[in-house]
Amino acid sequence: MTKLKTNNVSKGNMARYIGIAAIVAILLSLPAWGGKYAVMMVMLMGIYIALGQMWNLLAGYSGLISLGQQMYIGVGAFTVAVTSNYLGLPLPLGLVCGGLVSMAIAIGLSYLLLRMKGMYFAIATWMFAEAMVLVFVSIQFLGKGQGLFITAARKLQAADVYYYSIAILIISTVVVVVLLRSKIGLGLFAIRDNDTAAETSGVPQFRSKLYCMMVSSFITGVIGGVYYMSQVWIQPYAAFSISWTVAAVFIVVIGGIGTITGPIIGGVIYVFLSQYLSTLSQIGSLSQVILGVIAVAVILLAPKGIVGTVQNRFGFEIISVRRWMGKYTDRLPEPTEA
Repeated sequence: MTKLKTNNVSKGNMARYIGIAAIVAILLSLPAWGGKYAVMMVMLMGIYIALGQMWNLLAGYSGLISLGQQMYIGVGAFTVAVTSNYLGLPLPLGLVCGGLVSMAIAIGLSYLLLRMKGMYFAIATWMFAEAMVLVFVSIQFLGKGQGLFITAARKLQAADVYYYSIAILIISTVVVVVLLRSKIGLGLFAIRDNDTAAETSGVPQFRSKLYCMMVSSFITGVIGGVYYMSQVWIQPYAAFSISWTVAAVFIVVIGGIGTITGPIIGGVIYVFLSQYLSTLSQIGSLSQVILGVIAVAVILLAPKGIVGTVQNRFGFEIISVRRWMGKYTDRLPEPTEA
């Protein structure tokens, strides 16, 4: 029986890996056979899925509900513009710099933010993001409120930005899976479930949450750079808009918080819905209201999102982070008879 079960698990894993490899192959070859609209749509999906993965890492696994992720979007985008326009650095290096500057800001803020919990943490992150935009619109060489062009991005083809977005999609997903399957991930699960018990058990809460903030801020900064490379022009009020965080929350809530596949499904749905609603002239600014109504409906009908509900009902996970269980359960003591 054990051997049969092991064979079934192995076959299931093999089918899962083959499916993931096929999807990656399709994504990498899309510019060769897909139309411009398809390339643009998948490019946006890559960006928003990665954004959702980073917000999910904070909220779904660390218990940190951030409303200030737009801060790293803006910082990453402007860093790419400054490094390429004024320092002459290539765009890939500018993206890395954008991630590093965003991470440095997150580290600096963490010593204050991580002393807060719940709504206090959420409000504080939003306040810092609002303060950041006021700083950027007052700097002369950043164009003040008018914004700044990324000159080098004008030379990019649509396929170039597309591959950047696919790369950040794959990297963000792999990083989250690897992090959650590590010892740090074990601590994050404990903190999320019961932070008091986790602290009593010796889980380093500050360090674990700091790692998550560092990873999330770095990749979110890169996401901002990639997105505005496709736009060529950065306007500070748009780059630091809370609509970025609203999109991330929608993606995770719809897809399923605390799951790896949830942000992927949610990102696809978000891009399709937002693009479709933007074509309806009679709706206009009501598109955000419609997305909000959809999110509330999902919360009421399926609190764990699409993927979370499916997993609970059928016990099937496309991308699982539970392999660490086998790694650490062998250290637990054997049960003794009473």
